[in-house]
Amino acid sequence: MASRRKRYALAIDTPKCLNCKACVVACRAENGVPLGHSRNWINQETRGQLPQLVAVFDPEQCHHCADPACVRVCPTGASWQRPDGVVVVNESDCIGCRYCMIACPYDARFFREDEGVVEKCDFCSARLARGEVPACVETCPAKVRVFGDLNDATGQLRRVLATRQYRVKKGEAGTNPQLYYLV
Repeated sequence: MASRRKRYALAIDTPKCLNCKACVVACRAENGVPLGHSRNWINQETRGQLPQLVAVFDPEQCHHCADPACVRVCPTGASWQRPDGVVVVNESDCIGCRYCMIACPYDARFFREDEGVVEKCDFCSARLARGEVPACVETCPAKVRVFGDLNDATGQLRRVLATRQYRVKKGEAGTNPQLYYLV
């Protein structure tokens, strides 16, 4: 029997986000991200009129697009997409040209000056290889993030996407993002 191919993705239950930034701290610690940079972050927007204002928190990171613009523009192939859908950067092939940063409609990459390479979220690939979920998913106290395999019909991610309304952020590049925002 042939094994089915995995397709990793992430759903974010935005209304549950507390802006505690545990996801950001866990990511930085897990991946050795230097101060001043982030592989993930939380945008904050204030909505409403005084005196009835509400803060809305919007976790953000790489969208691991099905058709990633960053991969298309990389002249060395350092930015590439694994068969499981995870978009990664092979730092040994990265020449620091930053074309991928310009091509990304989600501003999900940063240039690491100390190493001369571009970095981004890779869904904690080392953790995935050990059968673990990304650090941001594991550490979130409000369980905002639901990680899984889109091709697993019985998995939690598919159940959530089948029972909840969601949106994706459309980039100008027609990238088909695989980060789902639950509403």
